[in-house]
Parts: sequence; structure tokens; C-alpha cells
Amino acid sequence: MGSSSKSLLNFLSGITFVILWASASSATKIGLHSVQPLVLSIPRFILASALMLVIAHFFMKQPMPHKKSAWKKIAIYGFFNVGLYLGLYVVAMQEVSAGLGALFIAINPVLILLISSIWFRQPLRLATVLSFALCMVGMLIAAYPLLGGSHASVLGLCLLLLCNVSYSAGAIYFSKQNWEQMHILTINGWQTLFGCLYLLPFAIYFYNSEANTFDFGFLGAVVWLAIPASIIASLLWMSLLRKNPTKASAWLFLCPVAGFTIASIIMKEPLTWYTLAGVVLVIIGLYIVQQMKTPALTPANNN
Repeated sequence: MGSSSKSLLNFLSGITFVILWASASSATKIGLHSVQPLVLSIPRFILASALMLVIAHFFMKQPMPHKKSAWKKIAIYGFFNVGLYLGLYVVAMQEVSAGLGALFIAINPVLILLISSIWFRQPLRLATVLSFALCMVGMLIAAYPLLGGSHASVLGLCLLLLCNVSYSAGAIYFSKQNWEQMHILTINGWQTLFGCLYLLPFAIYFYNSEANTFDFGFLGAVVWLAIPASIIASLLWMSLLRKNPTKASAWLFLCPVAGFTIASIIMKEPLTWYTLAGVVLVIIGLYIVQQMKTPALTPANNN
């Protein structure tokens, strides 16, 4: 394959990743019009984990985790990365717009750097604090005109921030563990299943049959969130990372823009000058982190 063909393939992979990743917030909102938050999440996680585990163990012939320590690592990672993170996320999406959901998730690289510095008692660099401040101000500006209507609430914004903290903690935990050459599909498949099991008791306890309509909106949201927005987007991201981590990270800048654009088209959510100002500040904050040459982290199952 020639260099021009490779460049075109990388470009198409990047654009596809951005669209799929950013579409998750709108797909979640569509699903929430039909069912309760955890009723949407449980089938999604079951489908996604089943597909990943079948591919990993039956088609790729990857070995099962056999050590007790490996299962413990997967269980802990699943708690932070799926159970707590995505559990809080889907509940928060009842309270905020799809565009805001995508914007909040976009700041994960900044939160990871900030929490990592605190966790490992490293000196906080001015650039880290500045990037975090810019992202927080940007999100508040974007959310400001939406707080008076049905597109955002203080509770929803707080839940989004908490779920991002959980994701960041999970990402740091994942990066510091020795996974002993365990395949990424094996890890993601089992940690997704563990996350599903953590949420299942809450889904059963809060289940209200009158609040759930299992229609095409529900089915489409489950399938889209499980396959294109999670599995395919994650595989594209990992492929981009392997080829060029620096260029791959640059695609993250387009995710909040794509998130608001998709939400505006599909969900008819308002776009204002506040939206533009907020997104610009978040992108600047992300750019500062990018220039610090921090390692890119896979946004697997990120929304």
C-alpha cells in the first residue's frame, strides 16, 4: 500500500472513530426516551462483553485468565471503568444534553493527568492546573444557557464530573498493572461483564415496568452503543495509537465538536455562542495536555 493510500486510510479511520465515539451521547439519550438508565446499560454490556469474549476466546483462541491475581485486576478495573463510570454516566445523561455529555467525557485526558499527579504525589505542573481550569471553565460556559431549561441540571453536571473521575482512576489503574500479555479484547470483555454484574442488583431494585418501553429506540440504542460506539470505536482508536500516538491524540480534539454537532442534528439541541466558547476553551485545555507529551489512553467503553 502506497503512502497516499495509508494516509487516506488513517484519515478515514480517524474521522470514523470521532463520529462513532461522539455519537454515543446522542444514542444514550435516544435509549433513555424508552427505558430507565440501567435497563439501557445492562443489555448493552451483555451484548458487548459477549461479542468481545467470543471473538477473543473462540476466534482468536486467546487463553482465559487463569491466575487469581488476573481476575482481581479485571474485577477492579471493571468496577471503575464500567460499573461506576458508565453507571453514573447513563444516570447523568437523564439530566444533561447529549452535547454536554460528549464535552465532559472529552476532558478525560486532563483529569487523568491531574489525578495521576495527586495519586503518585508528583509536583503539580502549572500547565496541568491551567489545562484543568480551562476545561472546567469551558464546560461551565457551555452549560450556562442550558441550566434554565430541560437540557442541563447541576445534579447532572456533578454526576458527569464524578463519572469522569472514576474513569480516570480506572485508566491510571489499568496503565500501572502488569497484564502479562493478556489481549485487550480479553480484558475489555471480562471487565465489561464484571461491570454489568456490579450494576445488575441496582437495575433490578429500581426497575419500574411502567417506565420502560422496549421499542426500536431501545433496541437501536443498545446495538449502537454496544458495537459501533464501543467495540468498533475502540478498535479504531487502538489501530490509530499503534501507527502514531501523537497524531491519534489529535483526533480527540474533534470529539467534543462532533458531539455537539451530532446532538444538534439528531436531538435538535441548541447551539449558541456559549457552546462555541466552551468547546474552544476545552480544546485549548486538551491541547496543553497534548503538548506535555502525556501518553495517550484508550477510551475503551468510554461512554
